Amino acid sequence: MRNVIITGGNSGLGFETAKKVAAHEGYRVVMACRNAAKAETLRREILETEPDARLEVLPLDLRSQASVRSFAEALGEEPVGALLNNAGVISRDYSLTTDGLENTFSVNYFGPFLLTRLLLDRMAPDARLVNTVSLTCRYARIDETSLQPGAQDFSQLGTYARSKLSLLHFSLELARRHPQLRVNLADPGIVNSGIITMGRWFDPLADVLFRPFIKSPEQGAVPSLSALASPERLRYFAGSGSRP
Repeated sequence: MRNVIITGGNSGLGFETAKKVAAHEGYRVVMACRNAAKAETLRREILETEPDARLEVLPLDLRSQASVRSFAEALGEEPVGALLNNAGVISRDYSLTTDGLENTFSVNYFGPFLLTRLLLDRMAPDARLVNTVSLTCRYARIDETSLQPGAQDFSQLGTYARSKLSLLHFSLELARRHPQLRVNLADPGIVNSGIITMGRWFDPLADVLFRPFIKSPEQGAVPSLSALASPERLRYFAGSGSRP
């Protein structure tokens, strides 16, 4: 039984990915979610159509390093076959977590970084490790101050892009240091999910003029599913294809 961990498995891309993986025999899917009650409702929804699926919900709040450590301990010592760092956030305003980290970077970079490091020793040979990045990476630059921006450095999309670029660089270094792991990147594109709600005055207009024409969560999950299934490593999955 291969354990597949999917962060943010209670909505959007994470839920669609969990549903598709759970439909395949031989996998135990762990839905790692901040809102465990919502995830449990969706777990039962999946089981209505996939009654033999092995699905488990474990709480994980990527804004808290203590929560990340508790999650890793709760998993037990079973080998990890795959980890999809899918959960992400585009914070509207500048704020710090209880650990003193900027919220966007905590969820999109520091949380996945710590979770991956804690699970490395439990990853099976040829385990899949997929990090969800963003097309905004190509417009971002990072320097020594990027990982801990101050209020004066914060912008909603700019900080998000830099956090995803940091995750991309981490993925490249992880693949270099651990050649036995199948490290890949997934870029879902612009998807009709909660993450694109910016908390701004134009959200109602975007709901009418923009959301109907972008990818559904099911379409957006295709790169993640392709990356999890791929025997390759260091590939960038976007749309229905991949590139080095």
